[in-house]
Amino acid sequence: MRSFYDDLADDYHLMFQDWDVSMEYQATVLSAVIEAGTKRSAGRVLDCSCGIGTQAIGLARLGGASMIGTDLSPRAATRAAREATARGVSLPTAAADMRALPFAEGVFDVVLSADNSVTHLLTPDALTAGLAEMRRVLRPDGLLVLTVRDYDELRAKRPTTTSPQVSEQEAGRAIAFQLWHWHPDGERYDMEHFQLVPSGGDQWDVRVRRATYWALTRAQLAEFATAVGFRDVQWIEPPDSGYYQPILTAHR
Repeated sequence: MRSFYDDLADDYHLMFQDWDVSMEYQATVLSAVIEAGTKRSAGRVLDCSCGIGTQAIGLARLGGASMIGTDLSPRAATRAAREATARGVSLPTAAADMRALPFAEGVFDVVLSADNSVTHLLTPDALTAGLAEMRRVLRPDGLLVLTVRDYDELRAKRPTTTSPQVSEQEAGRAIAFQLWHWHPDGERYDMEHFQLVPSGGDQWDVRVRRATYWALTRAQLAEFATAVGFRDVQWIEPPDSGYYQPILTAHR
């Protein structure tokens, strides 16, 4: 997974029609979820799968939270800090596996992992380790916020592709889409991520990257969270939150 996100780091923003607009939208929704879950200002927030900063930068720009970002990809984490500085906010970042977070116990008010990141943990042991680490670095009563794809629906339909996403760039339109190859267990799938980037005239640069996901249902993910000691595990659905993915919240 590190090589996948290292390779994608320079191109990640091409998945959004307008990356800054998406940052603002996601931060607005996630900030409301955090406020409702903490009943006070967000305090110290760890985004433990920060990528290039889509959620963390947006939250930092809103104010009210002291953001820190970690990511498995050193290149993504480095870019996140650079992009935050370019937008006038501070985002300290580090490269770290969410199964071994480099922080003392109980130092964060909120731990966030958005955009389907936890489903890269492909085995029960790996997922348990990741969730246990998130719980460990939370203060007592601290808030966990996870967002994942709607796998209850996707596992029933088992789609093989996603709709193309178009991003307007100076050189023209960049196009991204995915092909999904489901495993025989019906729960995991290999993803081929295609980006078609204009390279001048009528030429395209085709970039293909591959990763694997565990299509965890709401019940499965909630069960794992409860098993490592989280309480008050709840799901907030897209019609209620305005977010593009289901959101799991829980407390230490």
